[in-house]
Amino acid sequence: MGFNFSQSRQLQSDSFDIEMVATSIAKVQKRNGEIPWTEGDKTDPWDHVEAAMGLCVAGHYEKTRMAFEWLSNIQLDDGSFYAEYQDGKPSVLRRDANMSTYIAVGLFHYYLITRDTAFVERMWDTMEAAIEFGISLQRDSGEIMWAIMPDGEIDQMALLTGSSSIYMSFKCALAIADVLEKSRPGWITAMENLENAIRHRPHLFNMTKSRYSMDWFYPVLSGAITGDVAGKRIEQYWKKFVIEGQGVRCVSDRPWVTIAETSEFCLALAAMGKTGLSEIIFNWIIDKHYEDGAYWCGYTFPDMVIWPEEKTSWTDGVVLMAADSLYELTPACRMFDHKFWQERKKAFV
Repeated sequence: MGFNFSQSRQLQSDSFDIEMVATSIAKVQKRNGEIPWTEGDKTDPWDHVEAAMGLCVAGHYEKTRMAFEWLSNIQLDDGSFYAEYQDGKPSVLRRDANMSTYIAVGLFHYYLITRDTAFVERMWDTMEAAIEFGISLQRDSGEIMWAIMPDGEIDQMALLTGSSSIYMSFKCALAIADVLEKSRPGWITAMENLENAIRHRPHLFNMTKSRYSMDWFYPVLSGAITGDVAGKRIEQYWKKFVIEGQGVRCVSDRPWVTIAETSEFCLALAAMGKTGLSEIIFNWIIDKHYEDGAYWCGYTFPDMVIWPEEKTSWTDGVVLMAADSLYELTPACRMFDHKFWQERKKAFV
């Protein structure tokens, strides 16, 4: 089971070593499968999945399965996960919709690479409960309220980045349902309503986050916005977030390029079919790593100070996914591709 790496295209840089990057994630992973941000640091479910996907790109399938099993073991009765864990215990008792549903994206990514139907079947109940939790926070107008707070109250705010991530989770959950021959028409309705909200009713989302680059490109990365509209969106705010020759700002008013946001933006461009442009931007950051292969989290400009200095597992995870989208390292290389989903959605819509 798995993918023969000899079949993949050759990366066009001596600076990028797939196994070294993956090893930096594997070093952080605990025996129980948990993947913290860094050694001794917190773990959040979304970034945990992102790091697991990086391990899967590099062929560490057992470690990937361990990561999903850890999530299954800590899942709450309502299908959610707490927002943060520290030393095996919940440290932030908020329950975020996007963090809880993202397991579907990781599982579908794992399936595309390994075709391990048995494991995906084993994880079905966990994923189903997580998706149902996300849907429980959806308003009639389509947007999804972002979290249940520690006191049990639902925060009424809807976030564009988070909802875009949930949209990708809904697509992946439906794709897994299709693989396992399970019918979930309610999920289709939830996905379509969320897509309509993102595409046509942006006023429903909290606009104070628009200074973050993820609010700019996540609707495109997730495939909620495609075609000419996606192209215009990317072009409209390019100068606001992209630093030529450097990468993508995390926040529009800060002189800080982050490797994760730049890699995710590369994924978004590749998803639109702009692979050449994506490769150019990826080459801006491909050498921004430590000697052990772990990538910088980010750096300031123009002084080029690495900040923060911690090596974050989720940064390495998304760098591996961006490389996959460009150099076809695995059968999951087109997972965010808009055309891929146009065909896939016909099976369940």
